[in-house]
Amino acid sequence: MITRRKFLTASAVCTASLAFTPSLALHFARARSLDSFAAPLLEPKPGETLVTILHTNDTHSQIDPLPANDRNANKGGVARRATLVKRVRKENPNTLLVDAGDAFQGTPYFNLYRGEVEFKAMSAIGYDAMTLGNHDFDNGVDALATAMKFATFDFVSTNYDVRGTAIEPRVKPYVVRELGGVRVGLFGLGIKLEGLNPPETFRGVKHLDPVRMARGAVKLLREREKCALVVCMSHMGYYPEPKENDFGDTQLVAQVDGIDFIVGGHTHTFMERPALARQSSGKDTVIFQVGKSGIYLGRVDFTVRERRVTAFAGSLLDLRDASLA
Repeated sequence: MITRRKFLTASAVCTASLAFTPSLALHFARARSLDSFAAPLLEPKPGETLVTILHTNDTHSQIDPLPANDRNANKGGVARRATLVKRVRKENPNTLLVDAGDAFQGTPYFNLYRGEVEFKAMSAIGYDAMTLGNHDFDNGVDALATAMKFATFDFVSTNYDVRGTAIEPRVKPYVVRELGGVRVGLFGLGIKLEGLNPPETFRGVKHLDPVRMARGAVKLLREREKCALVVCMSHMGYYPEPKENDFGDTQLVAQVDGIDFIVGGHTHTFMERPALARQSSGKDTVIFQVGKSGIYLGRVDFTVRERRVTAFAGSLLDLRDASLA
């Protein structure tokens, strides 16, 4: 792992020349029955390793299932999520659990405990990493740093320059996990906070160009870190039919080659299944966003052989059954 300062310097001068994942057809599965929730979506062939990415976004302090008067009544809840994650990891130990930001703001848990409950719950469930959303700054940088003390997972932000702020010791430009011999690189991108958050909430945090920073991250993860799978946790939004100033995951893919999977957030988009976006190289990137409030858990399985993705499949897991509690 290089330091943030060295990473920012390297990203400023990076060029192309990457080993890309081949373009593959994505296999989809609809929301699944409880009995099959933990079962792999793919059957690895001899010599292949199955890697599972579980993900959430915009959980917004929703610790309990949604109340009876909500349109998604009795769905979600961290207890059910914890049970399901445990089942999946028992079925496939090569599993990562990540979040695309906005863990804060939305229920009295945040108003009263200022992020402690959310990060303790995520730590207990066994999250590996999350990126930062705009609402994670709602109480200011210092308050965010205090809440981070209750987290045992990594905070990853590639295009927020947090040098000199209270969160600098906890925020990494990228992380690498090795699962069954497969190196998985994780980096994170955040939306521009100016004009979205009050200035005092993100004082000292600088937003850097996501395209430039993503290109630098992919280059480092592919070439220096020898990652077979590159995953971006994005809190920039999903705009398949963008308006004039919209820039999100699809638009990023059009300018950045080499990302296998984008875990999306920010726009609260309830996607029934993952989508594919075409890179300029002609390869494909998987994009998946699962709404908000922890109602659903996203799952994408990859098979990998000799540092190359051979297949992938995605599924939406519906957290509403009482037997998950």
